[in-house]
Amino acid sequence: MRQKRRIPALLLPALLSALVPVAAWAAWLGWDQHRDVHPDGSVTGPYAAWQVIGLVLTLVAAVAWAGSRRHVASAVLGTATGLTAAAYVDWSDDASGLFVIGVGMIGCASLVGSWAVASLASSVTRGPGERGPH
Repeated sequence: MRQKRRIPALLLPALLSALVPVAAWAAWLGWDQHRDVHPDGSVTGPYAAWQVIGLVLTLVAAVAWAGSRRHVASAVLGTATGLTAAAYVDWSDDASGLFVIGVGMIGCASLVGSWAVASLASSVTRGPGERGPH
């Protein structure tokens, strides 16, 4: 009976860790879909630097929080999955097909970055004499 309650309790952090990046992507990047054309003809965008920085800081805070509660695997896999899915959905209308490269880069970078943040947060919050997750 105890095993049945433990599985959903383990899935909840992973589910939340996947939903936070999707919501953060929508809040920071999802509303800005137009490129800016400057008077000299150069094109930038659709995202400004402050939007991407806001997204990254939001995800760092969420991953650090999860890592500090010993949910390192959930934080890493959930964040990478959610962020990669959000990028795929947002960029999949690109006719060139090159969006797949960007999505792959987002997936790899989010795996490495979230692992580093969650591991650091987990190690910093360990008490004296603790060797690993409980």
